[in-house]
Amino acid sequence: MTTNIKILGQYIKDLSFEVPNSPEIFLNPQDKPDIDLSINIDAKKIADELFEVTLKICADASSNKKRAFLCEVSYSGIFSIQNAEDDMIEQALLIYCPNLLFPFIRRIIANSTIDGGFPPLMLDLIDFTDLYNKRRQAVDSAPINNTKN
Repeated sequence: MTTNIKILGQYIKDLSFEVPNSPEIFLNPQDKPDIDLSINIDAKKIADELFEVTLKICADASSNKKRAFLCEVSYSGIFSIQNAEDDMIEQALLIYCPNLLFPFIRRIIANSTIDGGFPPLMLDLIDFTDLYNKRRQAVDSAPINNTKN
């Protein structure tokens, strides 16, 4: 049987954009800000063969030790996955589905930074396969704690 993956819906689950040091940050333009990015993927089963995948990206920009902006977006999709083995479901949820969601969250972040008074933050493509492999490697190499109380 062929594995079948469908996206049934997608939506912004949470969106926050803050410019805590305004208007000062705009009055003294600085060099290009330093941006710390964090990426998180959450997947949960919501019904038989139905899953919600949430891609969360946080961009924390600072300039001259002052926060320029903080942009946090959680973007979700509801996916139907049929005829798949457990290991394939995990890979679909943590690699394939985030790849489908990424262009939309990228656009939301770019538009939010523009609307916040900054140049657009255009995120580079994310290698979700590499993120998945690093996560699996970290889980596989974690020490097993067999201590009893």
